Amino acid sequence: MTEDQVFEGLKENFGIEFTAADVRAFCAMNDIGYSTVTKKIKKYKVGKGKWNLEVTTKAVENIENSFNAPAVEPSVTQDLIPDKDDTFVPFGPFADIKSVIKSKQFYPTFITGLSGNGKTFGVEQACAQLKRELIRVNITIETDEDDLIGGFRLVDGATVWHNGPVIEALERGAILLLDEIDLASNKILCLQSVLEGSGVFLKKIGKFVKPRAGFNVVATANTKGKGSDDGRFIGTNVLNEAFLERFPVTFEQEYPSPKIEKKILGRVAANYGVTDINFLQRLVDWGDIIRKTFYDGGIEEIISTRRLVHIVRAFSIFKDKAKAISVCVNRFDDETKQSFLELYDKVDADFEFDKAEESAYND
Repeated sequence: MTEDQVFEGLKENFGIEFTAADVRAFCAMNDIGYSTVTKKIKKYKVGKGKWNLEVTTKAVENIENSFNAPAVEPSVTQDLIPDKDDTFVPFGPFADIKSVIKSKQFYPTFITGLSGNGKTFGVEQACAQLKRELIRVNITIETDEDDLIGGFRLVDGATVWHNGPVIEALERGAILLLDEIDLASNKILCLQSVLEGSGVFLKKIGKFVKPRAGFNVVATANTKGKGSDDGRFIGTNVLNEAFLERFPVTFEQEYPSPKIEKKILGRVAANYGVTDINFLQRLVDWGDIIRKTFYDGGIEEIISTRRLVHIVRAFSIFKDKAKAISVCVNRFDDETKQSFLELYDKVDADFEFDKAEESAYND
């Protein structure tokens, strides 16, 4: 019998998958030797005494090689300790967050607060000061298990397993920073076992990864995982209660006090060659008034510390206060922008926005 005849005969009698007992029965039916038949179908062998006519031996080898493949880039070659930033000024819950990281205990930490108040920056600088490795993952509604845990990637024509950031952090004993976690969908639940400190089983390659000593998870969010009631943070979602319960501690971070904020702007200004200290004080006063008005319900938008830093940097570039403020508040709607500019006029008695802008454009 030819190879094709053996193939068709086995398929007709036993289907696509069959065992050694089936092959022996086929041999008896056709008065042909067992070894003769097995030689003709050896490329379809998928295990001891098992054959599959739709899977070749080569295909099985390729799959096994993919499962046993290393990560695309060995993590040991990378230094993931953040750089220290000279402009950083500690405030709010920074000391407590640093204590958690310094303890090297597994103690998942949730940090919530309005945008632009330094939540992520604080975690980065705590790791920088403690010389701890940090792996930051920016979460979106599209983030899924493949993004977090890892998956197969095509590299130079070969299918290779590539560790995701969660696995990298687990194996290195690093701090895993889940940034903007309240933007996540229910796909984030793939981290349940990780948040319990018990590691994760990589079902695609049959490997269990245990957390190395020092591993911890820190999450930041603009909400507390309950959605945005006032609609300010569109896209934030209500996170699963069981998921949130796995964070034993939550820190609420407010904007810095005027005294701290002036110190922050002073360091940024020095870094960019800005020497107008009075301007920095006016910006701090302006930001403080806007926030108080916001908290009282007088306006619907707020000026963050990050926005004030943007203005200082814009001033270092354009050398013009009016232009620096204007271009940095252009992101707001016209009514809000005008309200902000009018408030600045009131804060800075020696400054009239309309005249300053007119002078700047004439220059």
